[in-house]
Amino acid sequence: MNKKRRKALQELSDKVSNLKDELEGLKDEEQEYMDNMPESLKGGEKYSEAEETVSTMEHAIDELDNAVMELQEIA
Repeated sequence: MNKKRRKALQELSDKVSNLKDELEGLKDEEQEYMDNMPESLKGGEKYSEAEETVSTMEHAIDELDNAVMELQEIA
């Protein structure tokens, strides 16, 4: 692989890493929202939706992290 493509892969890896960081911030906000729900709402529909959202975001974060690692390996 030439230097130009290697640099492009590193830049792409950095962009994906930044997106992962942004998503982690959003996930943390949603987790905080969920954690601060009144006890009367826990177990309800809004809590379940927040819980599912956090879980989905965690999965996406893991996938983005894997993508960053793989891009760095080939760069």
